[in-house]
Amino acid sequence: MIKTEKLTKVFRTTEVETTALKEVDLEVQKGEFVAVMGPSGCGKSTLLNILGLLDNPTGGQYCLTGVAVESMNENQRTTLRKGQIGFVFQSFNLIDELTVFENIELPLLYLRIPKEERRTKVDEALQRMQIPHRARHFPRQLSGGQQQRVAIARAVVASPHLILADEPTGNLDSKNGREVMNLLKELNADGTTVVMVTHSEQNALEAHRIVRMLDGQVFMDN
Repeated sequence: MIKTEKLTKVFRTTEVETTALKEVDLEVQKGEFVAVMGPSGCGKSTLLNILGLLDNPTGGQYCLTGVAVESMNENQRTTLRKGQIGFVFQSFNLIDELTVFENIELPLLYLRIPKEERRTKVDEALQRMQIPHRARHFPRQLSGGQQQRVAIARAVVASPHLILADEPTGNLDSKNGREVMNLLKELNADGTTVVMVTHSEQNALEAHRIVRMLDGQVFMDN
């Protein structure tokens, strides 16, 4: 599903040049659950942003489901990303002015799914995340664990093939963190490919593989 070859990302300013990724080779098969670990600044989040088509590499190749994407423009990346990739972030990234239902519905609006179908899909996602009673609440009325459930529901409502999770338990206590990990494992068991960035060795051990990064490079993959 994912294949990178010599993937490189360099950030440049007028005074400084920083290499965030240096010739990263990575393969993720359909249905895998892969954890990416490493110290802060090692390139984990940069890699996730490129895999999620939120950023372009400076060099190298990236194929997603067999499609070479490294030279795509923003409109092409957006079109490919819609419906294919779901994102789960540490900070939830919910919109405070929208209800839980409306937050989850957003990806379906972008895909121009008809209203009744949207309602059905959102209701199913709410049920799956065990938060149907929170549909009319706003994010500020929810606990951190409930907000992350909403974020996961939003990520999966369009039935993407790939979930990219960036420290999904980072802002949660151990109980809610465990529940979020169980949800990700359930999604993976249903066939969704999951790539998760984490600092937690315990969470990483839940994955099929652990990819360890240092200084913008993969130094261990097992």
